[in-house]
Amino acid sequence: MRLIFEEIVGDPNVQIFLSIILSLMVTWRSIPVIRNICMLRGLMENPVKRSSHSSPTPTFGGIAIFAGTLIGYMIWNFEDEGFLMHKIFAGLLILFFLGLKDDLYALAPLKKIGSQVLASVLVVIGSDLRITSFFGIFGVHELPYVISVLFTIFIFVALINSFNLIDGIDGLSGGIAMIASAGFSWWFVINEHWSLACLGFSLAASLLGFLRYNYSKTSKIFMGDTGSLIIGYLVTILAISFISLNESSNFSPGHHFVSAPVLALSLLSVPIFDTLRVFGVRILKGRSPFEADRLHLHHLLVDNGLTHLASSLTLYGMTIALSIFTYSLRSFFSNTALSIYVISVFAIYLAFSQWLEVRRFRNHRTKLNQNFNGSSRTKKSTLDLEGSISKN
Repeated sequence: MRLIFEEIVGDPNVQIFLSIILSLMVTWRSIPVIRNICMLRGLMENPVKRSSHSSPTPTFGGIAIFAGTLIGYMIWNFEDEGFLMHKIFAGLLILFFLGLKDDLYALAPLKKIGSQVLASVLVVIGSDLRITSFFGIFGVHELPYVISVLFTIFIFVALINSFNLIDGIDGLSGGIAMIASAGFSWWFVINEHWSLACLGFSLAASLLGFLRYNYSKTSKIFMGDTGSLIIGYLVTILAISFISLNESSNFSPGHHFVSAPVLALSLLSVPIFDTLRVFGVRILKGRSPFEADRLHLHHLLVDNGLTHLASSLTLYGMTIALSIFTYSLRSFFSNTALSIYVISVFAIYLAFSQWLEVRRFRNHRTKLNQNFNGSSRTKKSTLDLEGSISKN
């Protein structure tokens, strides 16, 4: 009986399934404890002018995501771990404590960027995980080593911060990370990259447990910078590993995705598109690209009448639809053609965002006019009443 049990548990597919259950339960059960500690110690995020919430809310949900992901992964010993996983967890610890400190005491931007670069260098140089080819997109194939290293580190820092930037409404950053990590992990399972698959699915399960509370009206919690930094980091690891392994020849040819970079871009379209658009608009307006405002698409959707849940579901749907459609086209078009298609989708995204921004402005102006007219009528009624009283 014992041998049968060990044989069942020895199957990597079963191990990953058990990791998913464990990660989900660890996060699910730990968040109420974290909420109570936050409320007792006053570790709350207070609303400011641009906030999408109206009352103080416990933060530090990222601690539960961190714990659930690590415990779910660490219970197994996969043969394909190698040096990569050790470097990943070293960088993860750096970003976890960075986010923790930033949630407690706001850190200077340079310190945050410096720590993100350090965590990225540990993986890119320490384990040689990097983007080495553009797969022929616009005629670009192999990248020189130095350019490959610098470009990959830039991708790390950009994506880590992009997940932080879209963490503006309930469920968006966590939900997009959950979809992306599950999408990449599906390919890792098919191609028997067990350690990466377990890491990705453990992260996705932890995020599912977090979303249950992030969407709650009575038990709400935010992931904070602790959460957004580590999920951005881990999803970037999964995306670059997906691209790198597809560029390698050590896998089944039947599962080779020559369009791997475009597929990765599709799964990460929301944080990438939103960051590019918001930074571009701010620069065109002569402002710092890091200046806080309500130009993000999720803010525009909320300001145009959608709830947080509806806005997040809209962007979830966009991610899934774009990824499935790109996947279905991969056998019929070159990488350059697929890239042009994704750029066209980005142009539609820009046009839709601009329309929402104009609509929000018009609605705001209409509301101001109505308030002004209502105030004028009230003032006139008051004057008429005072005149009537004085006559009597």
